[in-house]
Amino acid sequence: MTKVVIYKVNVEFGDCDPAKIVWFPNYFKWLDAASRNFFVQCGVPSWKETEKTMGVLGTPLVDIHTRFVKTASYGDQLDVHVRVSEWRNTSFVMDYKIYRGSDLILEAQDVRVFAAFCDTDNPDQPSIRAVPIPQIVLDLCR
Repeated sequence: MTKVVIYKVNVEFGDCDPAKIVWFPNYFKWLDAASRNFFVQCGVPSWKETEKTMGVLGTPLVDIHTRFVKTASYGDQLDVHVRVSEWRNTSFVMDYKIYRGSDLILEAQDVRVFAAFCDTDNPDQPSIRAVPIPQIVLDLCR
């Protein structure tokens, strides 16, 4: 059984376009916040801390697929259901479903990698690379 974490969003007037529906980039902002919240709820320390202790600076997005089902507007309260559907060596797949009550608003799936800085010849231009997912993270999040 995979863990499901729910991230709550209150849609504000400023989240909407002139048609009074959520402007689509805001969904991506909420998905990103829900992704980080998943790790927080599972007990993973802040990315600042994991960078110090494990070298992991975060989980950047490398692919996303989204299906918009219904619209949402200001005043709506949304629940973003998040789970990891697949763990890989350096990456993982997150599934999201956003609900307003029992109404499905959006479904999405993204792929993220665990990333760390790697040494380069130019210290002013650090490079980022995917690294194996630390076992402690897997233990906390499964």
